[in-house]
Amino acid sequence: MTNPTAAMLVIGDEILSGRTRDSNLHHLAKELTAHGIRLAEARIVADDHAAIVSALNDLRARFDHVFTSGGIGPTHDDITADAVAEALGAEIGIRDDARALLQTHYQRTGLELNAARLRMARIPQGASLIDNPISAAPGFSIGNVHVMAGVPAIFQAMLASVLPGLAGGDAMLSQSVDVHRGEGEIAGPLGELAARYPDLGFGSYPWIRDGVHGTQIVVRGTDAARLDGAMVKLMAMLEPGK
Repeated sequence: MTNPTAAMLVIGDEILSGRTRDSNLHHLAKELTAHGIRLAEARIVADDHAAIVSALNDLRARFDHVFTSGGIGPTHDDITADAVAEALGAEIGIRDDARALLQTHYQRTGLELNAARLRMARIPQGASLIDNPISAAPGFSIGNVHVMAGVPAIFQAMLASVLPGLAGGDAMLSQSVDVHRGEGEIAGPLGELAARYPDLGFGSYPWIRDGVHGTQIVVRGTDAARLDGAMVKLMAMLEPGK
């Protein structure tokens, strides 16, 4: 079985300026890996309508799922919903079900559902809402695009709502080992081993600790038996004198 693929589109000037550190990509990658969906690409774009539309159309054509974060709040620079609507060729307007969610939330908190907050009820036609148990303002899914908030706690809650409804594949497994050798020393044998196991992924990641150089080797795959077999050969390869 071939696992479904996904891409992430992170939207926001604050990410590109360095003012805000993105953590949503890290969380999405972990959750998709466990669900059997392979995150194959991530992209960051500014709060620019045309850039969002272009990136979204490229990604949704190449991957089974696209997850977006950011740009669905109440301010003038929250333009993601409109850009998604254009990319999908859908009309957009205030949805009664989204308005009701916001109305209930703001009545409970004693705040006014003003025009700015009502912008968060603008949903493309044909989309299904994504639950937001934290601040009520929903995300939405349309086609193979899942549009979620940029605030990490809300993004995580929305993802937890979306993932159970998506078909996944076999969970990605991994094993790793640290060796006190540089990448240049092990590159040749590691490449040969990777060629013998084309169904597995081999990664090498150099490190320096207390002035000592080494490499962490990570092997990934969905077949536990193949992974174990590769690790046995890897450990033999790393024995002193080999």
